[in-house]
Amino acid sequence: MNDARNNTAANGTDDDAALAPALELKGITRVYRQGKKELVVFRGLDLVLPVGSITALVGPSGAGKSSLLHIAGLLEKPTEGEVTVAGVPCSGLDDMARTRIRRLGIGFVYQFHHLLPEFTAEENVIIPQLITGKPRRQARERARMLLERLGLKDRMKHLPSELSGGEQQRVAIARALANEPMLLLADEPTGNLDPDTAARVHEMLLELIRAEGLAALIATHNMELAALMHRVVYLHHGRLVETPADTAPAMRMAMARE
Repeated sequence: MNDARNNTAANGTDDDAALAPALELKGITRVYRQGKKELVVFRGLDLVLPVGSITALVGPSGAGKSSLLHIAGLLEKPTEGEVTVAGVPCSGLDDMARTRIRRLGIGFVYQFHHLLPEFTAEENVIIPQLITGKPRRQARERARMLLERLGLKDRMKHLPSELSGGEQQRVAIARALANEPMLLLADEPTGNLDPDTAARVHEMLLELIRAEGLAALIATHNMELAALMHRVVYLHHGRLVETPADTAPAMRMAMARE
């Protein structure tokens, strides 16, 4: 296990991290309060992501997929329930400890790439590694390896403004994997791309996830792409329902009726 994944279990042991699921959500409830009104997004959700598993998170717009990803990624706290990352319960951790786990153990890919515009593709992948203290030479080697595997060998020295939408998103994927996380969270990672480009980027993403051996939770509206993953969980009326990956047509029709 590499150093980043060892350090993920900042408050546990290396054996805890090796044996535990990458992510475990137990009894997760999220309630937003506005004055006397309460909006229950979901209640009592349970989900386990073993290391090496790729899970699609689907559901209609407004179902709470992004909120669930934010909770899983320690970006916000649930109203109730426990989030455990690599065997480490996170609800009682302070902000510094949560940030450490997030920085070393969790990679994020969003619908928009959020690349730093003044830095090249290569530099965008190097910088997160330098923040964790990795030597520049090792960081550059890791960045180049990831970008090459994503088909960007000849685009490393280009600024984000000089890249296509698909290329920008591939750089964002490389950045998310730069620190060798054990968990990747992606929120509609190909949602801003045309269908052909989205399919190519999604295929590269899945190949790299499998090669890196990490767990992934990917929110998507594209049921054809979801069907390529190991499992599909459907967020519906505040509940998570696991469905076979080969039910894409029926699921798409159900989502369209929401």
